[in-house]
Amino acid sequence: MGLLSEGTPLSWPETKKYSQHVRDHGIEQFINQFHQLKGRQGDCLKWGDEIEYMIIKLDHENRKARLSLRGSELLEVLREAEETNPKEVRSLWRPEYAEYMVEGTPGQPYGSLVQHFNIVEHNMSFRRSEVQSLLQPDEVVLSLTSFPRLGCPDFTHPPTKPDPTSGASHSLFFPSEAITQSHPRYSTLTRNIRERRGEKVAINVPIYKDLKTPSPFIEDLTQYGDDGTSAEAAKVDHVYLDAMGFGMGCSCLQMTFQACNIGEAKVLYDHLTPLCPVMLALTAASPIFRGHLTDVDCRWDVISGSVDCRTREERGLEPLRNDRFVIPKSRYDSVDCYLSECGGRYNDIPLVYDKEIKQKLLDNKVEESVAQHIAHLFIRDSISLFSEKLHQDDKREMDHFENIQSTNWQTMRFKIPPINSDIGWRVEFRPCEVQLTDFENAAFGVFIVLLTRAILTFKLNTLIPISKVDENMKNCQKRNAVLEQKLWFRRDIFSRECDKGDDASQMTVNEIINGMGDEFMGLVPLVRQYLGLLDMDADTACTIGQYLNFISARAAGTAMTTAAWIRNFVTTHPEYRQDSVVSDGICYDLIIATSEISQGKRECRELLGGTPKTRTSEDIPKAMKKIIQMTCMASRVAE
Repeated sequence: MGLLSEGTPLSWPETKKYSQHVRDHGIEQFINQFHQLKGRQGDCLKWGDEIEYMIIKLDHENRKARLSLRGSELLEVLREAEETNPKEVRSLWRPEYAEYMVEGTPGQPYGSLVQHFNIVEHNMSFRRSEVQSLLQPDEVVLSLTSFPRLGCPDFTHPPTKPDPTSGASHSLFFPSEAITQSHPRYSTLTRNIRERRGEKVAINVPIYKDLKTPSPFIEDLTQYGDDGTSAEAAKVDHVYLDAMGFGMGCSCLQMTFQACNIGEAKVLYDHLTPLCPVMLALTAASPIFRGHLTDVDCRWDVISGSVDCRTREERGLEPLRNDRFVIPKSRYDSVDCYLSECGGRYNDIPLVYDKEIKQKLLDNKVEESVAQHIAHLFIRDSISLFSEKLHQDDKREMDHFENIQSTNWQTMRFKIPPINSDIGWRVEFRPCEVQLTDFENAAFGVFIVLLTRAILTFKLNTLIPISKVDENMKNCQKRNAVLEQKLWFRRDIFSRECDKGDDASQMTVNEIINGMGDEFMGLVPLVRQYLGLLDMDADTACTIGQYLNFISARAAGTAMTTAAWIRNFVTTHPEYRQDSVVSDGICYDLIIATSEISQGKRECRELLGGTPKTRTSEDIPKAMKKIIQMTCMASRVAE
C-alpha cells in the first residue's frame, strides 16, 4: 500500500501543522535525488507482481463465511524466512490495510529473459500454498477482489461491532478491529482522511435493479446507529458505504517494471496509461458491495471515494477560503497528465498544480514535464506523519517525498530510484482487479509485461487525449463493460509522429484486444508478433500461448469476467429472491465455489475459457541466470 514508516503517529491537527514542512522538504529531497539519478542508464528489465489475499473462515454448520482477522498473526510466520535469509526466499510478505489481508510478492524480481514468464504462475501458486499451510481447517485463502458481505452484520471472525461514535472511521458498518493492527499507518490514514475531509467519506454504488428489488431502494440506516448524517449522504437507489475499509479492504493485482533510464520510464508511463481502462474492464471482479448486487463490475470508484480526503472547498461545494485549490479528483484516481514530450500534446484537461513548487523545480533544472507532474502530486497534504520522521537529512532520506508520492494512488505510478540502491527508474501499473486463480493472475501479469516490450520494440504510439482516458475509466467499470461498452483507443498505433492529431476512435474491448482485421491489429496479435522475434523454449511458448488464448477469450466473451461469473452464480442460486440481496447462505456457497476453483478442485470452463494446463516451472535454468548477469554487467560497462 505504500511507505511504511515506523514511529509515533501524529494526530490530524499536528499533521496539518507540518503539511508545508513535508512539502518543502519532500521537494528538496526529490531535487537532490533527481540530479543524482537523472543520467542513470543501462538498467536491465526487472519486474514483479503484487497480489493481495483474503483469509476467510467458514462456518459449515450455519453456512456462513466470515473474514478472519488473523493477517498480522500470519505475517509473523510468513516473514520468518525473509528475516533469516532475505536473498534466497521465494516470496516476500507485507501487511495490507485490513486485518484479514496479506500481500505477497516474488522473493526476487523477474528478469529480462523470456523464460521468466514461465515461472510467474508457479511462484503465485507457491505463495498461495504458503498461506494455506498456516490456516486452520475451516479457513481458506482467496485472491478475491471484494468480499461480498463486507460491512454486513457479523462479517468478521472473531465477532466485531462497528461504533459510529468512535474509532478511526466512525463507520456504521466497518469496525476498527478489521483495520490492520500491526502497523499504525492504516488507522492513522483512516482517521486523518475523515478529519481532513471534515466528515465521513461517502461512497454510493448504484444498486442492480432486479425484478423484486425495492424501487426506490432506500435503506433505513437508523438500525445501524445513524444520527441522520449518513442518511443525508446516502443516495436513493444506491448502496451506501462510509469507510476507507470498503475500498482499501479490496484486493488487487499490480505490476512494476524497471526501465533502462528515466526516458524509457516516461514512455512506458504514458503509453500504458490508455491501457488502464482496458485492463480494468478485462479483470472486472467486484459486482457485490455490502451484501447487494450492484450495477458496476469494478472496485475503482469505490476505492477512490474511500480515501477522498478533499474538503468541501476542495470539492467545489463551497468558495475557497481556507484551502488552496479546487481539486477535481480524489487522491486515488486516474492519471491526470502524460509525462513524455510526445504525451504532453495530449494533456487536454486543466491540470491543478502548485505553481511555486513547479517554478522551484524548474529553477533547479528539473525538466518541465516532470516538474509539472511532481507539482501536481504535491497539491495534496500529508495524511500520515510520524514524530520520529519530522526532521530528515534531505540529501540522504526520501521519506517526506514518498509520504506524498505514495498516497497519490493513481492508475499509474512513476517511481524514482531509492537512495543508495541498485534499483532503477520504475513504472507501476495499478488498475487490475485480482483474479480467483493463479493462472488468470499470471496471464494478466505476463500480458502487461509483454505489452511493455512490444511498446518499446515497435515504438508504438497508444496516446489519446487524457480526457478520453478519463471517459474510458468511467465506462469500463459499468456492468458487463467488457462486452457492452466502447472505449476510446488509438487506431494508428504504429505512427511515430508525436504531433499527429487525435486518432482515437471508440472500439469494443474485443476489438482492442483481438483486432479489427486490416483496420486495427489488436494487442494480442501484436504481442504474438513480438514473441515471433524471440527464441523461446517449448515450455515457455506453451505457457504464454495459453495466457494469450485466455485473454483473447475473455475479451471476446467466450470466457466470462470474474464479475460476470459471480453475478451469474448469485442470480441463479436457489436461495436468491431476485431482490439484489446476497444472503449469508449465497455468500457461503460462493466462497466454497471460488475456493475450489482457485485450488483446481472445481473445473470452471466458463471462467477460464477451457481447462488450461500450463508448463509453468519453479525456476529458470542456471545457465540462463548466468546470461542475465553477464548481460547486465555488459550494459553497465557500456555506460
